[in-house]
Amino acid sequence: MRDYVITGCWQATDGRGSQAASQEASGLGSLFVGRAEELATLARALSRPPAVVLVEGEAGIGKTRLLAELPARPELAGARFLVGGCPAIREPFPLGPVLEAVRGLRDRPPRSRLSPVTGALRPLLPELAGLLAPAPEPLPDRSAERHRVFRALVELFQAVHPVTVVLEDLHWADGQTLDFLRYLLGSPPPTLSLVVTFRGEEVDPAVRSLTGRLAESMTRAQVVLRPFDVALTGELAAGIVNADRVSEDFASYLCERTGGLPFAVEEVMALLRERGVVARQGQQWVRRAMDELAVPAVVRDHVLGRASLLPARTRQVLDAAAVLQRPAPEQLLAALSGQPAPVAAAGLSRAIESGLLVEHGATIGFRHVLAAQAIYDGIPGPRRRALHDRAAAALKGQEPMPLGQIAHHLRQAGRLDDWAVVAEAAADQAVELGHDGEAARLLEEALRQVSPGAGSAGRIAVKLGRAAIELLRIPDVHDLLSKVLEHEQPRAVRGELRFLLGLLYDQTSGDSLRPRQLFQAAVDDLDDRPDLQAWAMVGLGIRGAPPAAPGPGGGWLDRALEILPRVDDPVFEVFLLGKVTSVLAASGDRRWRELAARIEQRAGGAVRQRRLVNAFHSVGQTVCYAGHHRTAERLLAVARTGALACEDERQETLVRSAQAVLDYCRGSWEGLAAATAGLVDQLADQPRSRSMVEVVAGCLALAYGDQDGAACRLGATVAQVDGQDGTDVLPMAVGALVRLAVARGDTAAAAATVDRYVAGLEGPELWPATCRALPWVVEALLAAGRRPDARRLWSRCSDGLSGLDAPLAPAALRHAQGFLAQADGEPSAAAHHFGAAARRYRSLRCPYEAAQAHEQAACALAAAGERERERVAEPLRAALATFQRLGAAWDLGRAARTARRYGVPAPTRYRRGRRGYGPELSPREREVAERAARGSTNKEIADELFISTNTVKKQLASAMRKLDVGSRAAVAYRLAAGHQDDSHTN
Repeated sequence: MRDYVITGCWQATDGRGSQAASQEASGLGSLFVGRAEELATLARALSRPPAVVLVEGEAGIGKTRLLAELPARPELAGARFLVGGCPAIREPFPLGPVLEAVRGLRDRPPRSRLSPVTGALRPLLPELAGLLAPAPEPLPDRSAERHRVFRALVELFQAVHPVTVVLEDLHWADGQTLDFLRYLLGSPPPTLSLVVTFRGEEVDPAVRSLTGRLAESMTRAQVVLRPFDVALTGELAAGIVNADRVSEDFASYLCERTGGLPFAVEEVMALLRERGVVARQGQQWVRRAMDELAVPAVVRDHVLGRASLLPARTRQVLDAAAVLQRPAPEQLLAALSGQPAPVAAAGLSRAIESGLLVEHGATIGFRHVLAAQAIYDGIPGPRRRALHDRAAAALKGQEPMPLGQIAHHLRQAGRLDDWAVVAEAAADQAVELGHDGEAARLLEEALRQVSPGAGSAGRIAVKLGRAAIELLRIPDVHDLLSKVLEHEQPRAVRGELRFLLGLLYDQTSGDSLRPRQLFQAAVDDLDDRPDLQAWAMVGLGIRGAPPAAPGPGGGWLDRALEILPRVDDPVFEVFLLGKVTSVLAASGDRRWRELAARIEQRAGGAVRQRRLVNAFHSVGQTVCYAGHHRTAERLLAVARTGALACEDERQETLVRSAQAVLDYCRGSWEGLAAATAGLVDQLADQPRSRSMVEVVAGCLALAYGDQDGAACRLGATVAQVDGQDGTDVLPMAVGALVRLAVARGDTAAAAATVDRYVAGLEGPELWPATCRALPWVVEALLAAGRRPDARRLWSRCSDGLSGLDAPLAPAALRHAQGFLAQADGEPSAAAHHFGAAARRYRSLRCPYEAAQAHEQAACALAAAGERERERVAEPLRAALATFQRLGAAWDLGRAARTARRYGVPAPTRYRRGRRGYGPELSPREREVAERAARGSTNKEIADELFISTNTVKKQLASAMRKLDVGSRAAVAYRLAAGHQDDSHTN
């Protein structure tokens, strides 16, 4: 006998529950029509664990009905099914649908012995206390505690093997549920299959991206449910009335009026049967009157029509169930309906018999959300508000108190002052559970309700700022917090709120002055908060802060370092050390090395706390821009491991952004274009971090030969960052943009970009990242005929960078010197400078810059006369080899033309490799597919790769066949997703 555990609204296949009986009695819910292919796809994927399946479809399309067929499939014999769903009314408790699914183990304990880590689930699953290991000691860090809970859930799923976990309605999922699913799918138990359902029009992009980075061994599939056509609508209608068929015109009209939505078809047919509007004619059913079905809002009116035929006591319990919006115990529905218990019980029984309500285990609720909404919309306003008021009062007696539901009902009842109080309490609960996204949502709603001058406004605003700053997608609450600051607030509240608002502006706004103003105003109010005061001082220590000395303590960074010993949280102290170290490294102050060593020493071994991860990320990102690539690699590796361990989506995304910059600088370009495309979307609400990734994407586009795309990306980024604190990202963008303009012969545009950039360098100091633009800025000035300006800029940079910890400076200065010598008519000297620059770049692991310097050395040698031309081959071959390895088609084409001119053999793009790549793309196929995805024509691809257009056609056709797509647009989508189909992919 199969061992099925079904919770939620499903029934075991080896027994008949009351839901099945009530549905059969009403002719609803028991039919399965038109989804055989989708069911086969699901079963095939789930029979090959580990697997993940996405099921997408609008409300009423039949997602739950489809999944209910799975336990009977022979391919899934022996599997357990654990089902959980996301409610429309959120609670501050995270992981709701996952925990609901796990509760299905109450009656069927796991077969394997559970790991000790499962004890971490005891506070969340008290009903499973008899199954779980003893509770471990609590951890001091929230992120570490959450990670332990994630581990415990994975261990539990691993013990219940084989298991299929079904999570429904993920369009209502909380952020931590999505974080857990990413963690689970990163290294899934070998016998686990996961099914998630969602409405495509309402879902967060994060749900769709769950399959973006799967383990190679994982089976994946996606099923999109479409509305029924006329034939399937007729088949479903016939099944509902137990007939062979319905007339064609009836099926056509029914399909038109219901949009082919199965739930709407069922509701219409149920009403028509009750009203006697359809009748049997031979072996088929026909409608008696055409106009009987001419209803504007078909589902709403038909559900209300069915309800109107029921007794008053039944309609009252339907109203109560609609207001609650989720399955509820019989006692709660009875109390809410305002009827005596026996009368309410009779009403509930009749509602279940009608098929409008169904039993979900020990609770009762609507069969479908559309039916609940239809009944709810039909309740008169005064009665609806009274029911919400009654619901809030009834729910306060539950343990634990469902604060999210209570807040919802108070708000709908019009008790807004009471609602704000409960919403704040729910937010506090969410923060304790590490659910910052839900906390921010509740606090924003509460703060918009209270007056900005109210006594509670400052307190709520501070809590909102704390929660918002931790999110990857920061809500737009700047004006809301600013309005609170316009009113008198206690000094401590005012100081923290100014500081938090400054952080929000710093991360989301292009205005660099506003954050500094807020930081400076906050410093004086934060004497009792040395942690925040030091943090604000670090913000002021960044370039561009007001030049006036802050006081007898000297510079802002020095004052921040003096305050650090007063911070009583050692983790936060390391976090602030990371901020100070980053600013020092960015400015070339050698003290950063000592502080970085102190950070690594204080952190000890593995980094498992969010603030520590931030410290390693901040320093690693900054030293990367400055040119300390090896140090950046080490620090970002620690940050990346720590971010994954903490399951902090925001921090992990920021670390991956910094890693993308490092990968570009080191020449690790394999898969980088696809990675940056995903990061650009994820960082939509983080303009500062997004600009980093946009620059990498633009530089890659230029190297790959997409000149227009590169100009668009880089131009937009330079315009956005120009004039802000862009000392790190701006030089790289400017260097690539002016290099492109010079190559196109647009010296005027190049010079204009240079002038805007140089105007921003008029301050007293230069920063190490300036080196990334210097050679190309000098070349642009020379191309515009401004040799004196170019020489003055080189001299100023030579003096300004002297004494700084700027490893790129010697290479960049020699590189720029090569251009100056070339302009002075000294090609031999130019070749010497270019060659020296190439060697220094190579020692710093800057292969792309080294290859460019090698190419320029070869060109200078060729211009120096016959004697020097013998030396052209060596640097040119070095440049060609690097461009080839990187896939830098633009540079390779240019260098290959130079090689042909001087008789230097140009290497082919790839050596012959193994015969046959099976379902995978060969290197050549990937080259062609990537260029086609970027919009290149076959001729352009052929010119870039030095092959014929016929070869391009063959390689592209082969790539499209392996990717299982039929258009170039689809090729772009598949490559951007970062995956190729395998034999288990649908």
